[in-house]
Amino acid sequence: MTVSNNPNLYLIKPSDATTWVSCKRRTWLDMHQAVNHDADPFNQLLFNAGLQHETNILAKLQSKHEVYRAATFEHTQALMQQGVAVIYQARLIDHELGLVGYPDFLIRHECGEYQAADAKLSQKENKKALQIQLGLYRRLLAGQLPAIVFLGDGRIANIGDEIDSLVDAFINDMRRLREQHEQPAVRYSHSKCRICPYFSHCRPQFDIMEDISLLYGVHGHTVEHLAQNGIETISQLATQNAEDIPDMPHLTSLKRKQRVILQARSFLNGELFQLNKVTLPAGTWIHFDIEDNPLTSTRERHVYLWGLLIPPYTRNDFDYIWTDDETQDYNGWLFFLEKIELYRTRYTSLILAHYSNHEKNTIKKYAERYGMDKHATVQWLLGQHDEDTPLFDMQRPVMDNLILPLQGYGLKDICKHPGLVNFQWQNQESGSQWSVVQFNHFLKAIETQKKQRLKVEILDYNRDDVLATRKLEVWLRNHFT
Repeated sequence: MTVSNNPNLYLIKPSDATTWVSCKRRTWLDMHQAVNHDADPFNQLLFNAGLQHETNILAKLQSKHEVYRAATFEHTQALMQQGVAVIYQARLIDHELGLVGYPDFLIRHECGEYQAADAKLSQKENKKALQIQLGLYRRLLAGQLPAIVFLGDGRIANIGDEIDSLVDAFINDMRRLREQHEQPAVRYSHSKCRICPYFSHCRPQFDIMEDISLLYGVHGHTVEHLAQNGIETISQLATQNAEDIPDMPHLTSLKRKQRVILQARSFLNGELFQLNKVTLPAGTWIHFDIEDNPLTSTRERHVYLWGLLIPPYTRNDFDYIWTDDETQDYNGWLFFLEKIELYRTRYTSLILAHYSNHEKNTIKKYAERYGMDKHATVQWLLGQHDEDTPLFDMQRPVMDNLILPLQGYGLKDICKHPGLVNFQWQNQESGSQWSVVQFNHFLKAIETQKKQRLKVEILDYNRDDVLATRKLEVWLRNHFT
């Protein structure tokens, strides 16, 4: 929050919307008990990409108009009174409303009013935080014209009075949080909370409360309805009979109720429960994992590494297709298809094992991108013409048949757990976001030696990913088939 001339009044700013949409408690803590924290490398990469996008939009505007950079709130007002065509890095404030904002641009409309405009990496204008931010700029300008957003995919969208009710809700709730003396009650989200700067503040409180939202796959609305029915802790849930739990949002089937009860017991006691026998397809397995970069000039993901582990599955059996940048994207795709065709001739009953649906979805998108839906290998990979696809998502047998003592069912969650697969990546800091950061460093590196070092690090990480899916396969076969 930004302090106004009144030391007792915090000014609400558009960037608060991102936190507000994500977590009301984090918003409150930012107001009342803020902690300093550095952006992680991936978010810093996104921030830098956003700045570059803004710079690109600035250059386009400068090619058509004279653009003036605002230095202060007063300077912004002076430039608006002069009627200049475009104001860059504008500064707007309204003490009565308690709002402050810094739109990337103010663009003068032919009617004489100014439109706020922001450059956003997002490819969707319907995201709540984005709409609130642009709506607040409109509120600060007190005009009728829509705000403009220059999206990451090159489109230009307008945000008008259709989101006024959302902006009102945001402002009113921010004012309430500003006056509230106690932090708001919220539910735990493993994906959001573990990367939050207030994790160490909140997590012990969730643990003490045995908050049911700590359990994997339990929706926050479900937790509220369970509490209304007298089930407020994980221990209470663990002792329930599924038949006695009434239907509620995201918890209607008997099977689903049995699963959350077992998940509660697993959380408390570290037990693993097998629901059904695991069935794995017969054939020659090749483990498959991709690394892709979302921060391309077109915002179409570029797969820079198609990684594969072939029999007999040692570290030396890692195979891959690498592309140095997005200009080689098409060739990388063709090389991947050629590699698959080679494997089909070499191995019988080929199975391409991966974890989650990302690999299959990526193949679909590449086929669409390059107009290759009718390509024979693509059709075989995607299981068209009544053929069985060789692609096998290993997350399915895990999710369908096992209850694990975990809060996340990602590949690393399962494989790193010492009581489960117990496979450890050589680089403990590595991950999918880490890989994207390293590849973007690779793109910017000039020295050949540095580029080679970064490439080797990424290859080593991807090798560990496919080795992990192999270890997961062996673990499933040995214990649950």
